[in-house]
Amino acid sequence: MLSPYRVLDCTNARGLLCGQMLADLGADVIAVEPPGGSPARRLGPFADDVVDPDRSLVWWSYARNKRSITLDLERPEGRDIFRRLAASAHFVIESDDPGVMPARDLGPAALDPSLVYVSITPWGQTGPKAHWADSDLILLAAGGPLVLTGDDDRPPVRLPVPQAYLHASADAAVGALIAHHERQRSGRGQHVDVSAQQSVAQATQSYILCAALGAPEVRRTAGGLKNGPLTLRLLFPASDGHVAITFLFGSAIGPFSRRLMEYLYEQGACDAATRDKNWLEYTQLLLSGAEPLEEFERVKRVVESFTRSRTKAELLAAAVARGLVMAPVATLDEVVASPQLAARDYWQPMAHSDIGRSVTYPGPFAKFSATPLRWRRRPPTVGEHNAEVYAELGLDVAELERRGVV
Repeated sequence: MLSPYRVLDCTNARGLLCGQMLADLGADVIAVEPPGGSPARRLGPFADDVVDPDRSLVWWSYARNKRSITLDLERPEGRDIFRRLAASAHFVIESDDPGVMPARDLGPAALDPSLVYVSITPWGQTGPKAHWADSDLILLAAGGPLVLTGDDDRPPVRLPVPQAYLHASADAAVGALIAHHERQRSGRGQHVDVSAQQSVAQATQSYILCAALGAPEVRRTAGGLKNGPLTLRLLFPASDGHVAITFLFGSAIGPFSRRLMEYLYEQGACDAATRDKNWLEYTQLLLSGAEPLEEFERVKRVVESFTRSRTKAELLAAAVARGLVMAPVATLDEVVASPQLAARDYWQPMAHSDIGRSVTYPGPFAKFSATPLRWRRRPPTVGEHNAEVYAELGLDVAELERRGVV
């Protein structure tokens, strides 16, 4: 889909996924790494527990389909070479702190105005927080999700795998494509400015708007959330783990909850009166007092008692057959062994000539009929493509290495 286009990917661990998405879409993505390799290569875990910049699983996860060159952008000669590379590129992606690339005279104002220039930062390029410190924990707290993670009588807990910059990187890839679409009409590039905090906030659905709209703010409770006086439960035990059930009400979700209770009734798990509650207006009934909160607690215990007696597979089969908003909480082993993913040929082996064997990778994030996503390249080793890329500029890599530029 993007095979005619070249991307210079100068991102560190903050923005690697953006370049990989464009690479998966067919673009020629060149990872521009400092001499010695990207700092992301020093993040573990490492393949075979061998601590090596070419075996970082973080790097492997987000560098597929890219080429790699090394280039010292702190040196004037390195910056001159970068400008020459940018003359043949269509996109530049970077994730340094605000002001770093302009200070090198490599910001969007210094390069070809037809470039789509993408910046991924914690808080955006401008504003009072632009130079604040960041971490995944800080961004998830500032963006909203941490208000719901953890027990209600304790501080919030972090997510186990960093998420903030994955949201930001995906948004940056979409922003780059939107800017590219406009460039196809006008010939003008754009500066796509992505704030990780804003990306996280946009991924919280509507709960982050509660305060602004004067609605009751949601609060955390393990396995669900508190909304005003209501404790809503979204996680229920199964006989072999847990299932997530969107046991909510109203015109959008109420029909699913009604079908759930019809299923419980057919299985002998509840009586007809429980089955026939007004699940479309149940929230209003609870808030008005027409339905006692104690009765809602009893209904949740009824659901819990039923799910506890079934396996996750049995509950998933019922959800598929009956159109229920219910899904198993899968372990990593269950994801790998998922029959659904196997049926879609999701897991893809990729030959790793650098380690002499194949490695299994997740499959395409989307399926296209005319331009299917393909894994053309394994993640590159440090500076693996220096010779071929610099040859395009008529440069001698050995001489660049001697001068410490690459």
